[in-house]
Amino acid sequence: MRVISGKYKNKKLEGFDIDGTRPTMDRVKESLFGMIQNELIDSSCLDLFAGSGSLGIEALSNGASICYFVENNKEMSKILKNNLNKIEDAIIEETDYKRFIKDNNFKFDIVFLDPPYKLNLINNAINSLIEYDLLNDNALLICELENEKIKTSLELIKDKKYGSKYIKIYKFKKEN
Repeated sequence: MRVISGKYKNKKLEGFDIDGTRPTMDRVKESLFGMIQNELIDSSCLDLFAGSGSLGIEALSNGASICYFVENNKEMSKILKNNLNKIEDAIIEETDYKRFIKDNNFKFDIVFLDPPYKLNLINNAINSLIEYDLLNDNALLICELENEKIKTSLELIKDKKYGSKYIKIYKFKKEN
């Protein structure tokens, strides 16, 4: 695994072999970041189920001003910390995603939601982010999933399939 573009391009990222985890393939990551490249500059990002940190690191590499990395698995957190060595503007939160959302008051422009597929956590995460008011107006929620059905009133702006996986990008609009 590696960073595919930006200021950290070609930085090697430590992988993992932990049950329930899998890395985002380079071709998927390249396509995804091509879709959101105009939104990255000076954005505040959240990599909610960070794993190795690949998505958040790519965002920082391409102009995001800050990224919070939330990872609850202690073994995965060690890998994440190694991958974030010498990466600027990264904040690691070793906690459950629900606790982070409840206890946090920072607002985000871009949120990466790539939880372990079999746990079906995306709907709950989206609802919680909205309920606790953690999204800036026009925030993007980037979801990587396999079979989970997303039930939300948010605007779906991109929907791409890569083998058995999907990338769905939603836009959050504040109600007046």
